[in-house]
Amino acid sequence: MTAPLDVLVVGAGPTGLALATQLRAYDTPFRIVDRSLDRARESRAPAIQPRTLEMLAGFGVTDALVERGSTAVRLHLHLPRRELRVPVFDVGCEDTPYPFLLFLPQSETEAVLTARLAARDVTVERGTELVSTERDGGYVSCRLRCPDGSQETVRARYVVGCDGAHSTVRTQAGIAFEGHAYPQTFFLADLEVEGLEPGAAHTYMTAAGMLFFFPLGTPATWRMIAMRPPDLRGGEVTLSLLQQLVDDWTTDRAWHDDHRLILRDPVWMTAFRIHNRGATHYRNGPFFLAGDAAHIHSPAGGQGMNTGIQAALNLGWKLAHVCRGASPEELLETYEAERAPVGHAVRRLTDRAFALGASGNPALRLARSHLAPRLAPLLLRTTRPRARLFRTVSELGLHYRRGPASITGPHRPRQGPRAGDRLPDDPPGLHQHTAAPGYHLLLTGPAHLWPSAVPAGGRHDLLSVHHLGTDSPWPDVTHALVRPDRYVGYVAGGNDLTGLRTYLERWLPGLAP
Repeated sequence: MTAPLDVLVVGAGPTGLALATQLRAYDTPFRIVDRSLDRARESRAPAIQPRTLEMLAGFGVTDALVERGSTAVRLHLHLPRRELRVPVFDVGCEDTPYPFLLFLPQSETEAVLTARLAARDVTVERGTELVSTERDGGYVSCRLRCPDGSQETVRARYVVGCDGAHSTVRTQAGIAFEGHAYPQTFFLADLEVEGLEPGAAHTYMTAAGMLFFFPLGTPATWRMIAMRPPDLRGGEVTLSLLQQLVDDWTTDRAWHDDHRLILRDPVWMTAFRIHNRGATHYRNGPFFLAGDAAHIHSPAGGQGMNTGIQAALNLGWKLAHVCRGASPEELLETYEAERAPVGHAVRRLTDRAFALGASGNPALRLARSHLAPRLAPLLLRTTRPRARLFRTVSELGLHYRRGPASITGPHRPRQGPRAGDRLPDDPPGLHQHTAAPGYHLLLTGPAHLWPSAVPAGGRHDLLSVHHLGTDSPWPDVTHALVRPDRYVGYVAGGNDLTGLRTYLERWLPGLAP
């Protein structure tokens, strides 16, 4: 039997790889296994949201992702008899260094994360399957089946299931997975399309449903997603079947023949069903769930992979701090308290979007074909609804204000981020200054109001101090503690640090050797 681990990560998709990347940044002893012999080669989840790019930036992978991907800042909404060109990143994105939606195949995302781990001497153990688990004192004994068929027993303090909708970890933990499947079947294909303007996402809204084309670049120029009409004949997904669907859904728009969309050179085509399910708990003792193991839902809005990665980066630093003795076990309880509401909200949001775009309800069919062309131009003229939608979909507006680790001290600042809010990149470059692992204490206001050395007790390797002066997210004299995932944990007005010390004694009392 090998030496005990702190964490066993099961599943090496984007969620598991992101978790492993964060654990490695904290030098936490872990292993990451996946029963698949190879990483994903299909594009699968094609979109990375701005907040995900922000959170990954501190680990040195975001630049590589952006370099490989295709950025889109506008949407072409094709409605019956009209087309609207919608700028989707012109409002609500002033405080992020990534004001765009990055289209990148999941296979490329996994390749970048895997390469980062390899550069840090971490090997993803492919073809290794978790067979069973058994609690053993303060550890979990995990039986693994290796690629050659042999078995190995590994002891770990914590086991994190990033192993998808059919999660073995979730089953072993005894956590239920509740929800339902939608009756519709969908088509997905990566291919070439003649007749689409490049550099934008395209959505076709019809009475029958919605048709999407997203710019990928690789392994093909476009990703196509469409609902299969109930009366569409044919079993196997073929190029001719997809062409028939596209013709049926786009020829009633009074277009000329030269606007016909021509599909060709498919790289990948498949049919799939969509479920809306969620785990009843995200933790049971030493077992944790993240990504599709915790919730699955409609791909509407490109939330799935992004929610999983952000959950992993919420959990990773907490595991690292607890395992090194720097934080109490209580910190791990905040994972479900913070992330379960996010999972529930995403499931509700995607369920409503799915109903709007795919439901066969006569009222919704009428709305798509007749009301949308009339109302959409009016709604898109106002910036506030678009900004609010962008903040929601991009996940920049996500917060943990009601979480147990979000505390507001005396004299709450009148403006600026509140406890539990994401730290904005304001002034530009603030994210880069706070990218290193650990907590970051931000001191604002004139320098003479702060002591030359802010005492941090024995936490100097876990806490960095930054004097921002008057150029900061808060206009007044303020001190704020930013967590390792770049959310504000504590904020207070003035320069009395008593409340800050109390916060640190609760959540960061330990001293690493």
